[in-house]
Amino acid sequence: MVSVTNVEPLDDYILKLEFNNTEIKYFDMKSYLDHGIFKDLRDISIFGSVKLFFDTINWSNGADICPDILYEKSIPNHN
Repeated sequence: MVSVTNVEPLDDYILKLEFNNTEIKYFDMKSYLDHGIFKDLRDISIFGSVKLFFDTINWSNGADICPDILYEKSIPNHN
């Protein structure tokens, strides 16, 4: 089972994620920002509140994402 061990919010709604297998990958949140609770993340202060929560991440508004989705949909390089 993959889990997130570190998260860092970057510019343009990108998350830099480190996983328990030592991989570092980048997850683009922009496609989520028009849906449900993720709309709140358009506010950069809420987006920046991301933190580790058990084996995944969450934000101050209660939003979270399954670690498997984060791993599968993230990419190894961010340009």
